[in-house]
Amino acid sequence: LKSFGVTRGWIKRLHNQAPLLAEELLCVLYCSLTRLRRLLSFQRYLHSSRLLRGTPHLNPLHILDEDYTGQAKCMLEKVGMWNFDIFLFDRLTNGNSLVTLTFHLLNQYGLLELFQLDMMKLWRFLVMVQEDYHSLNPYHNAVHAADVTQAMYCYMREPKLAKSLTSCDLLLGLLAAATHDLDHPGVNQPFLIKTNHYLAKLYRNSSVLENHHWRSAVGLLRETGLFSHLPAEDGLQMERQLGSLILATDISRQNEYLGKFRTHLDQDDLCLSSAAHRHFILQMALKCADICNPCRPWELSKQWSEKVTEEFFHQGDIEKKHKLEVSPLCDSQSNSMENIQIGFMTYVVEPLFAEWGRFSDTRLSQTMLGHLGLNKASWGGLLQQEQGSSTEDLEASAQRSCVVCVDAFLMNLLPHVQNDNVTSPVLLLPL
Repeated sequence: LKSFGVTRGWIKRLHNQAPLLAEELLCVLYCSLTRLRRLLSFQRYLHSSRLLRGTPHLNPLHILDEDYTGQAKCMLEKVGMWNFDIFLFDRLTNGNSLVTLTFHLLNQYGLLELFQLDMMKLWRFLVMVQEDYHSLNPYHNAVHAADVTQAMYCYMREPKLAKSLTSCDLLLGLLAAATHDLDHPGVNQPFLIKTNHYLAKLYRNSSVLENHHWRSAVGLLRETGLFSHLPAEDGLQMERQLGSLILATDISRQNEYLGKFRTHLDQDDLCLSSAAHRHFILQMALKCADICNPCRPWELSKQWSEKVTEEFFHQGDIEKKHKLEVSPLCDSQSNSMENIQIGFMTYVVEPLFAEWGRFSDTRLSQTMLGHLGLNKASWGGLLQQEQGSSTEDLEASAQRSCVVCVDAFLMNLLPHVQNDNVTSPVLLLPL
């Protein structure tokens, strides 16, 4: 780039004179670098796997036999356990938990054969998906996607779903879980809107991140040609249904989906022989999988809490640096990890998993609700230790903190109204 005169100073001067043109140029450069990174990444996999080097007619599982042996392979035998440690699995697979896990589950269900998926195309697709997650994000990265995919698998194994879901449902559920946060920038939708980010403009301030995740996934599906052998209309229908699942994870639509779910349960009118009802349950399962961290055992749940809080506070630091209003939950000076988690569990997680427990009253649901209660009590205990207060003082403090958390979570649960008069400066993020 320097040989063509494209330097950091040149881009900065261009941005001062023509910000929109500079933004377009950076997007083009980023896309070009992303393609190069994908190519190099896939070439690494080509050289690392005996199957992809040209050994013919091998079972798909031999990829795992060759590349992931020992403890990682043993862990895959227990992939349906709720205490599955995705952090350990990611270390054992050398940072390839998403590729390994998703490929294993698709193969375990026999979906490669059922849909006649080309193994090379599938492997390349999964590698590209994993590479397009931002590894520098503390929370929204490929390990989170792998964790959500494992949780989705647990839910799809529940009796009501296991006997009702079709092969197409299973394929869509796993792919949606693996791609649901694809290319996440590590900041939330309000941040993109108030900084006039091009994605907010592109999607008109509505489900900005979720639309981007879906469109990114579709882009990779088409680039790899994973569904190119299917009739055109079938491929388009798969893309639309994939989008419907991913868009359901928008936290600003939480109350909409939860209200619909509660109504169905109150009226007892869910019929899983209906494709529409099965798809809705897949949406609810993905929503649960996306925010299931507080329902994991404490050792895992606490790690996720630390990571998401770090990401929140990092966004708050960016906002302070650029003299923007700090988003709710993102100010490290006025929020603590304990209060954030207690508020999140109380106003977001508990209502959703209570209804899921009504729908699927199983041992897994009871286990999740049990962990949720214990984890919430643990955060309360840590808050009490930190403040060194009596029980009465702690309850009063928690009540005041909850008022703040309610306001913050309600802000995130309400759809953001588009404001055409926003005058905040444009911040270029490396999406």
